Amino acid sequence: MNPTYPSSSSTTSSDMTSSQLSSNLDDVTDDTTLSSAYQTSSRSQSTSSALRTELSNLKSDLDTLLSRATNLSETELRQEYSRLMGKFSSLRSSARNVAAQGKQQLNRGMDVTSGYVREKPLQSVAVATGVGMMLGMLFKRH
Repeated sequence: MNPTYPSSSSTTSSDMTSSQLSSNLDDVTDDTTLSSAYQTSSRSQSTSSALRTELSNLKSDLDTLLSRATNLSETELRQEYSRLMGKFSSLRSSARNVAAQGKQQLNRGMDVTSGYVREKPLQSVAVATGVGMMLGMLFKRH
């Protein structure tokens, strides 16, 4: 999917408005890239939600164990310890999965951006300049 750009010689990439630049950026990313990004994002959200739930469950189990620890025998304490360590191991594995998915999503975004910059270097410079100018104006202090 190739975007169309104004062909008139009077319009240069620096004359383009920010809405034209953003629409050109939207045209560059194809549907499959967006679809995979949304799928990865929804998977990461569901995994992080499951991670939060597991962490909350582990905390409540620890609180329960602490309140009952004085009444448990040494064997029961060892069994509870083993059970909690199993949950902790599962939680650690889930956290690694979330981190790996985040890294994968970041790498995919970097690849898409790098590809766009390679294909359209002048427009990339124009977009970066425009964004820099807008941020400069926003953060400018008198």
